[in-house]
Amino acid sequence: MLQSFKLALKSIWGNKMRSFLTMLGIIIGVAAVIILVSLVNGYMGSVVESFASMGVNQINVSVTNLTSRSLDVDEMYAFYEDNTDLFAQLSPNVSLSTTVKHGTDEMDSTSVGGYSEQYLDLKEYTMEAGRNISYADIMSRQKVCVIGAFVAQELYGSAQSALDQTIKIGGYSFKIVGVVAQEEDDMDDGGTDDFVWLPYSVAVKMSRNAVISSYTFTSVDTDLSDDCVTAIEDFLYETFKDDDLYRVTAMSEMLDSLNEQIAMMSAMLGGIAGISLLVAGVGVMNIMLVSVTERTREIGIRKSLGADKGTIMRQFVIEAAVTSSLGGVVGILIGCISTTLVGTAVGITATPTPAAIAISFSVSVGIGLLFGYMPANRAANLNPIDALRSE
Repeated sequence: MLQSFKLALKSIWGNKMRSFLTMLGIIIGVAAVIILVSLVNGYMGSVVESFASMGVNQINVSVTNLTSRSLDVDEMYAFYEDNTDLFAQLSPNVSLSTTVKHGTDEMDSTSVGGYSEQYLDLKEYTMEAGRNISYADIMSRQKVCVIGAFVAQELYGSAQSALDQTIKIGGYSFKIVGVVAQEEDDMDDGGTDDFVWLPYSVAVKMSRNAVISSYTFTSVDTDLSDDCVTAIEDFLYETFKDDDLYRVTAMSEMLDSLNEQIAMMSAMLGGIAGISLLVAGVGVMNIMLVSVTERTREIGIRKSLGADKGTIMRQFVIEAAVTSSLGGVVGILIGCISTTLVGTAVGITATPTPAAIAISFSVSVGIGLLFGYMPANRAANLNPIDALRSE
């Protein structure tokens, strides 16, 4: 075996250009698998992380209120209080399409909405300055608000400077009672930190809607998400008697679905890149067949000196496997370096996964063994007399 390995290395080194061309297909295939799978995983990982930051334990409820059948906020809170073993927080959501002004400065990309006093904990945010909206603010419909770090920075210069200042929302003046701590490293218009929260009771009045149609719950535990969804759906069906009038969406279910799609996409792209490895395998087989033809006389001499079929076959199989393995190693190096460079260029944190590296290298070695067998078998079955006659 050791002698066959030495002869294989000697043959590879003695035909550098042919060996390089044989490896080239393997190098490209392995690098392609690593780059594609790693970039897709990196991109989708950032999507999942962003998705998860919205709250995996959140459950969004949307209802269509009719004149004959409607659900008011008190009924929803009564349901919530009856099921505190399932739900941790509840907030009505009232979105407003309006502008935010301070003096001559105006912001038109800011998200403005009405929420409950639990919304801060529900979003897992923290206060940087001041206080959160209180239950008393909601009940007495106080014109107070909590703003994001970007709004405070843009309109007032800092969080502390924004406290107790007046801000105009939809033509109404509101007192700023709190500023939420910065969430994003790079704040921008319409970003995570660009928002204004009002008491939902005030937002409902400003929207001129008599009832609220959107709510957000959080479950006590993500493992209870299915139970929470079932409880909400049962409650809503009792109210509306028509499941087309409401929609309940658990973020955990959407995250699971997204993870399944990511796995499917990674496998598909890995398979597409893997086709190049199969093509490379055909290249290995063709080059090895050429090598057998060129070395027919050498094979005849070795056979006449006593080399058996197994020895000849081992030499050519090992030669094909070593060539493919070397190509796999070079492909892994190129793939890892290229993944980091491309990921940095497009703004994605892409890291080559151990699984992609292990699978691509294993396939490259397997291809060498598989596609090297036919040429090796042909070499082993050559008649020594015919081989010695070959020119």
